Amino acid sequence: MGVGRRHDRWTGLLWALCALLLVSTLPAWAQRSVGDVIDDSLITTKIKARFAADPQVSALAINIDTVNGIVSLTGVVDSEQARQRAIELAQGTEGVKQVNTQNLHLRQ
Repeated sequence: MGVGRRHDRWTGLLWALCALLLVSTLPAWAQRSVGDVIDDSLITTKIKARFAADPQVSALAINIDTVNGIVSLTGVVDSEQARQRAIELAQGTEGVKQVNTQNLHLRQ
């Protein structure tokens, strides 16, 4: 078998895997429009900026995930005041419908 045929076989296999990956993710894409994804990204960015600008909140200690305007805060904070401030900043951000803090814990 020549090099060209081997290359064609690998190229075909790669395209098939890409197609399979694309098809397997279509249901998730179908549920959300590009505009929704952009809106959620903008909300997350605004909250991160608010955290970074606030002396009570460590922007590096809290992960933010936004889906359809519902924000989930995950991480460990040093005090209840920092936790409450993070929640307040997230809730006060335009476009936020709800803030989930189940995974935002106090350092022990």
